[in-house]
Amino acid sequence: MDKHLDVIVIGGGYAGVMTANRLTERADVAVTLINPRPTFVERIRLHQLVAGSDDAVVDYREVLADRVRLVVDAAVRIDVAERRVALASGATVDYDYLVYAVGSHSADAAPSGATEHAYPIASLEEAQRLRPVLGATPLTAPVTIVGAGPTGIETAAELAEAGRAVTLVCGDVLGPYLHPRGRRAVARRLAALGVTVLQGVGATVTAVRGDAVQLSGGRTLPSAVTIWTAGFGVPDLAACSGLTTDAVGRLVTDETLTSVDDARIVAAGDAAAPSDLPFRMSCQAAGQLGAQAANTVLSRIADAQPKPIRVAFAGQCISLGRRAGIFQFARRNDVAIGVHLGGRAAARLKEFVCRQTVEQLAYEARKPGARNWTVSDPRRQEQLRARAGGGRAGATTR
Repeated sequence: MDKHLDVIVIGGGYAGVMTANRLTERADVAVTLINPRPTFVERIRLHQLVAGSDDAVVDYREVLADRVRLVVDAAVRIDVAERRVALASGATVDYDYLVYAVGSHSADAAPSGATEHAYPIASLEEAQRLRPVLGATPLTAPVTIVGAGPTGIETAAELAEAGRAVTLVCGDVLGPYLHPRGRRAVARRLAALGVTVLQGVGATVTAVRGDAVQLSGGRTLPSAVTIWTAGFGVPDLAACSGLTTDAVGRLVTDETLTSVDDARIVAAGDAAAPSDLPFRMSCQAAGQLGAQAANTVLSRIADAQPKPIRVAFAGQCISLGRRAGIFQFARRNDVAIGVHLGGRAAARLKEFVCRQTVEQLAYEARKPGARNWTVSDPRRQEQLRARAGGGRAGATTR
């Protein structure tokens, strides 16, 4: 090939960094990573940032291949026809191929007053904004956490272990992903830490004030600080660029992660919806999807047929303070089973997972393409066959 090919990766999270690093496998590919921050964010440690036990950032020099050009800016529009990305600074970057790995952010808070008075922590900036607020709040002041997924549970445990008075408002159920046995183990640990857990009827937040939270059952909880962890959304870059998205805003692709609108655009991570059957938003999926998004681009450059994605899950790991945790085992299709690891062993495993996730990116930077995922979930093929001929009911074209 006489000249290099320009590949842009939008988003410098787990999926984007993995993709960018693997793309350097070819010497004739020039890789540009566009990210609004100059440092890599360990999102799975943001609850630790809030509690003050970690800063949740890593220098990109530790995880990004030397050949990847980092552009610290925000993408605001993808011009598909011209193969060009417009940036917030006013600059533009041309591409031959583009990888859409913009990740996710806090879901829009629906209840009255939540936007004004609740603190989301899905991003580095949100967690950094909350940290000094907690620092200025007395330990005895009530803290309410809304949302009982991993982020809500981990934040509640972390703050309670530090001596704070914490109430966790779950909505329907504590830890929806967990098997009932795992859920009971989490409930016991939270109770031991002094966390008040509210779930079921009447445990949905309907309004947030500066000093209280209103519940659907009519109860009002005093709350000096309200932390919002209920759900995730995705950036609207794809929709604003006229690409096909699902109902949440994820870019709809085929099973090779290629956009259904343009073979030059590939997606990975939380903002990807392959076959409109997206995987659970997680770094566990992001790493696998990032590597395979790069493989798809490299296959197209080589005029080879990209392979369908192969993603499998092991479970969900949740820290319960610094001294305990739970690893909920799951089938490959991400359905929890009745086996879990708890206590200090799970806490050590969670810390290992956090460290290994970063080390995996660094390894890919040094030896792109050296590792491959070969395990897949056979049930996904059953789902795809069952949906054949039914169309993409959740997809929208803008």
